[in-house]
Amino acid sequence: MEPFSKLAGIIAPIDRSNVDTDQIIPKQFLKKVGRQGFGKHLFHNWRFLDDNGEKINPDFILNKPEYNGVQMLVARENFGSGSSREHAAWALADYGLKVVIAPSFADIFFNNCFNNGILPVRLKSAEIDALFEKALQCEEITVDLPAQTVTTQDKLSFSFQIDSFNKECLLKGINNIGWTLQFMTMIEEYEQLLNNNRPWNQVKKEGDCK
Repeated sequence: MEPFSKLAGIIAPIDRSNVDTDQIIPKQFLKKVGRQGFGKHLFHNWRFLDDNGEKINPDFILNKPEYNGVQMLVARENFGSGSSREHAAWALADYGLKVVIAPSFADIFFNNCFNNGILPVRLKSAEIDALFEKALQCEEITVDLPAQTVTTQDKLSFSFQIDSFNKECLLKGINNIGWTLQFMTMIEEYEQLLNNNRPWNQVKKEGDCK
């Protein structure tokens, strides 16, 4: 994961409520083992007019040339509902999206975003409405994680809340495992101390029959 601090750019509007994980990444594309390669199937049923993904839907927002390369989305309430598949966050990240702004998110999807380097921002409905206007006009906004703000070009500024742990992980570009690995030296020192003081608790290594 790459560290996330501040991002400026236009934001693509997904004017739908209850966007579920099957809409984000349909179930027929969940056959890959790794996390890469899901971006091309993101919002497949909306982006394409055929099952094979060969006929682009010109009316879908991400297919419009002005939103090419966009890294931020704004959507309506309950984004990421449905199943708990982490593939939804994988698809968003693989497509290149780094921020999703909505009034509310499904809990599991919300946490999956942090684990994959995506910042989910919860704002009030009136603030979301204002961002939709900016998005439709292709006006640039700035998301500032250290300051916990979303700012528009005309200086509208909206504050958002974020758990301090998730904030630290995003700023450092690490997930839960990466956060634990920061303390590997301390963990190894503790394990050595435990082995010295309680040798009977030592775990035998593979092949050690004594």
